[in-house]
Amino acid sequence: MHARIEDYALIGDEQTAGLVGRDGSIDWLCLPRFDSGACFARLLGDEGNGHWTIAPEGGGTCTRRGYRPDTLVLDTEWETAEGTVRVTDLMPQRERAPDVVRIVEGVSGRVTVRGTLRLRFDYGSVVPWVRRSDGHRVAVAGPDSVWLRAEPRVRLWGEDFATHAEFTVAEGERVALVLTWHPAHERRPPLIDPYEALSNSVRDWRRWTGHCRYAGPHRDTVVRSLITLKALTYAPTGGIVAAATTSLPEEPGGVRNWDYRYCWLRDSTLTLGALLSAGYHKEAEAWRDWLLRAVAGDPADLQIMYGLAGERRLPEWELDWLAGYAGSRPVRVGNGAVDQLQLDVYGEVMDSLAVARDAGLPTRPHMWAIQCSLMNFLVSAWRQPDEGLWEVRGGRRHFVHSKVMVWVAADRAVRTMEQHPELTGDLEGWRSLRDEVHREVCEKGYDSGRNTFTQYYGSRELDAALLLIPRVGFLPADDPRVVGTVDAIRDDLGHGGLVRRYDTDAVGVDGMPGGEGAFLACSFWLADALHLTGRTAQARELFERLVTLTNDVGLLAEEYDPVSGGLVGNFPQAFSHIGLVNTALALFGSEQAG
Repeated sequence: MHARIEDYALIGDEQTAGLVGRDGSIDWLCLPRFDSGACFARLLGDEGNGHWTIAPEGGGTCTRRGYRPDTLVLDTEWETAEGTVRVTDLMPQRERAPDVVRIVEGVSGRVTVRGTLRLRFDYGSVVPWVRRSDGHRVAVAGPDSVWLRAEPRVRLWGEDFATHAEFTVAEGERVALVLTWHPAHERRPPLIDPYEALSNSVRDWRRWTGHCRYAGPHRDTVVRSLITLKALTYAPTGGIVAAATTSLPEEPGGVRNWDYRYCWLRDSTLTLGALLSAGYHKEAEAWRDWLLRAVAGDPADLQIMYGLAGERRLPEWELDWLAGYAGSRPVRVGNGAVDQLQLDVYGEVMDSLAVARDAGLPTRPHMWAIQCSLMNFLVSAWRQPDEGLWEVRGGRRHFVHSKVMVWVAADRAVRTMEQHPELTGDLEGWRSLRDEVHREVCEKGYDSGRNTFTQYYGSRELDAALLLIPRVGFLPADDPRVVGTVDAIRDDLGHGGLVRRYDTDAVGVDGMPGGEGAFLACSFWLADALHLTGRTAQARELFERLVTLTNDVGLLAEEYDPVSGGLVGNFPQAFSHIGLVNTALALFGSEQAG
């Protein structure tokens, strides 16, 4: 029986992340990077695929848990007949090697605690060789080496291809267990002080969250979303992964299971906007610089996603030894959508760089040259059909959102040249492109009978991405066609008061069996669109509903299933948290303190 997706909390060190359940088990952890093989893969299999559980004797669900305010340090408490015990989980900012620190503290009485560490490298498939060394346990298999130590030392023993611990803590007593990974061919890295690491982590996170400029309603939830985005950032490069997981299903038991541990260009503008508006210019600049490095090269080869450092090859393959979350197979690593043509990403890149320039981020010498190269390619390429924003696998079409984003690319290029006359480029050609694309979208992508834009030219289907039309400036928010599109999407794609991306039952478009839940980012877009079209009270009502969908520690997955009442899809999802931050800023920006 799998834990619910919302039963997990996130810990991380800005290079990788783990998921901790209410039962005190870390069921997902990839080392040393987000996209590395998992050493704990119980999330997608069973106990035999790796986990690390620390809980009172007898185990069970915790009594309460929560992050220490304004940090990524997690406290989990159990009240038992013998007393109360707390487990504090964190991953300190690494100097050289990744560490997982778990501090067990007696709160009251005397509680016996048991631990089981079952390491399984390469996504739960490789059982390591474990030995003792100076009171530590050392697990080695191929390229991976993990050390486990306890301070003060406690009884550790091996049984059933796992390392077990048992000890008792009284009120005020603490035992710290530290798991450290390093390449097997290298010497063990220096030992960290777990208690000092805890103190430093709390201090550093609170210093960082202290820069947040948002002071409106639900500030704690907005700050939690910003912390989550920071935790999903790969610090060495500035790239932000879409989620910490792979193959958490959009439909339990279904096949819509994708690897989201990469960086998508579609997220770029909204990510930049959230970071800049909330006061995080350093992170915004790092993301902008990652973007410039990733897209450098032949504009015809622009991808929709890249690896953490901008890697281009992300081949998709299946882990047939994992049963999948709730039986959802296949479990996938890599993402075949990397080879798709999505014209919208050119608009996302151009818009992001325009936002960065307007915000005063330092420009880069090659930035405008890259933008000109992208635009010169788009002049002829924009007439092609593509796979669209949602990476459908049912074939290419003339998706309306893609064409709108081509317009965005041309519009931002024109505006940049108008604002910076020292720049050179094909200003008149790009103006002509902008006008031509606008005319075509309004002629071929609009259903006048229903007063709505459609998913693709000539279709009757809708697409929640069309909610972005007023936001990107394609048409003003008070245009009747915009209002009609917002209303049509709310009526046709509404699902339990939220919004689906598109109709997965539409013949031939999606290319995959099964369905999915309501897409949370799109539901935030609906709130934004309602606000822009003058229905702010409805927008705020929807935002209040969406905030209640966060789990008990403030995290959101990709989607929500109104039928089962649970989160679905990869977790936590950057796109959902970006939506939450941007909608809060849009609705309550005037209430901020500064």
